[in-house]
Amino acid sequence: MKRALALLFVLGLWLATALPMTATAQSGIPFPALTGRVVDQADILTPDQERALSDKLAALETRTTDQLVVVTVASLNDYDISEYGYQLGRAWGIGQKEANNGALLIVAPNDRKVRIEVGYGLEGVLTDAYSSIVIRNDILPSFREGNFYGGIDKGVDALVYQMTLDPDDAAARAAKLVEEDRGDAGNASALLIGGAVLFGIFILLGAVAGAASGGRGRRVSGAA
Repeated sequence: MKRALALLFVLGLWLATALPMTATAQSGIPFPALTGRVVDQADILTPDQERALSDKLAALETRTTDQLVVVTVASLNDYDISEYGYQLGRAWGIGQKEANNGALLIVAPNDRKVRIEVGYGLEGVLTDAYSSIVIRNDILPSFREGNFYGGIDKGVDALVYQMTLDPDDAAARAAKLVEEDRGDAGNASALLIGGAVLFGIFILLGAVAGAASGGRGRRVSGAA
């Protein structure tokens, strides 16, 4: 299970008072300054892209009071991203303290890592399994094409949509998507196993036929 964020103060407070200084957790990890809803330390977004993402995140907070922050980091400083994300959540205190309703989308392009860190109040909405699907299906395909903004934007859309649902509906949707994802994976595995079995039978029949004809079987070559 993903460890939840320790939520210290509301987003509105830090939006009004955030200063351009480096936050450092008690662990000593240096973090970028919390300067807004999008913190692009890795410098992979244009100003227009930052504004577009910030507008979506502001609309989410207005509609639900839930708070989602996107952060890109230049380096994880040799920390595992799960530890980095947990400590960053403690240092920044995203979300409303009473509701524990903050989340972080963390992108470390130079380390090739992505993480969604979720507060206690959103764990039933943004489950570990659902967050994994968002990363795998919405974010990483664009990243692999070198399109960081596209992946972040799709990931934000998937998270925002889930966070705007009624909590019970969101939990049910997450469970359904996870079940469907497992079903798709199971079908793919079945096809691979079935194909391997058929291939084995084909090889066996070929060997028998080759033996019956004096061992002069054919070899088939191909290129990927």
